[in-house]
Amino acid sequence: MSEVVPEPRQKPTVPAKPTCANISMGSQLLGYVGIDTIIEQMRKKTMKTGFDFNIMVVGQSGLGKSTLVNTLFKSQVSRKSSSWNREEKIPKTVEIKAVNHVIEEGGVKMKLTVIDTPGFGDQINNENCCDPIEKYINEQYEKFLKEEVNIARKKRIPDTRVHCCMYFISPTGHSLRPLDVEFMRHLSKVVNIIPVIAKSDTMTVEEKHDFKQRVRKELEFNGIEFYPQKEFDEDMEDKAENDKIREMMPFAVVGSDKEYQVNGKRVLGRKTPWGVVEVENLNHCEFGLLRDFLIRSHLQDLKEVTHNIHYETYRAKRLNDNGGLPPVNNPDSEEQHESNL
Repeated sequence: MSEVVPEPRQKPTVPAKPTCANISMGSQLLGYVGIDTIIEQMRKKTMKTGFDFNIMVVGQSGLGKSTLVNTLFKSQVSRKSSSWNREEKIPKTVEIKAVNHVIEEGGVKMKLTVIDTPGFGDQINNENCCDPIEKYINEQYEKFLKEEVNIARKKRIPDTRVHCCMYFISPTGHSLRPLDVEFMRHLSKVVNIIPVIAKSDTMTVEEKHDFKQRVRKELEFNGIEFYPQKEFDEDMEDKAENDKIREMMPFAVVGSDKEYQVNGKRVLGRKTPWGVVEVENLNHCEFGLLRDFLIRSHLQDLKEVTHNIHYETYRAKRLNDNGGLPPVNNPDSEEQHESNL
């Protein structure tokens, strides 16, 4: 008796992938569709949610860190170190103090966090003074990572990650201190470093020019990559724009939140016996260049580099070391996770 052989089952038909022949590139629309409104839709949505920007300032006491940040955002957003009195003790270790503000301009809201580091570089022995700062930066990455891996995570994860670290260089006119080199070399791997020369009005034009060149050479010699990093230039247009910025850095700046009358106009400046140093006058200092770079042209890119480069590097290492995802936020696993850190 012959055995009945079943007919082979036919495979389902899979639609063929489109080829170059049937894809029309740059087709002419026959009428108005409304694709150009996508940008406006994105703008409206972003304006509703607002922006986050977290900036850290690091440097010795007395370099005008708080004043410069207040000048940048034209409001009192940073703690004023001038309120120090004799009864207060100088911090024995580096402290981390974060101040949150919501500022608004033209209907755009920004949640601004200014992170100060009082005590940095103020001791006789400044060994390990970078550690609390690096620990704080990594703690913010860890917070974000925990929120990301939760099963029921928030629709919008609060972003406390440090997007930018402005490092204040003392205007000695000579060279960088070993502490400057060590800090920037170490921390540039985990955060966007923007070096600035503080209180540049204490130097002559020639001294300022020579000091900037010397600092640039020292940064290059020590392999310190400050923001904007060359390796992250996306195209030739980006490279051309960022090359100009890199040639001007570190910016030699002056900060002031006081106004004076100059030639019939009210200007921000520092009054001296021989006149007023105008903060926003490029002939006097490079504050205007720093503000345009930090806020008007590269603020979003600072956030993207933080998320796509620094945070992703931390995330990959963290997950690799842990052999998988960190535990979700429940009381038992939280205690176990903290003990593993």
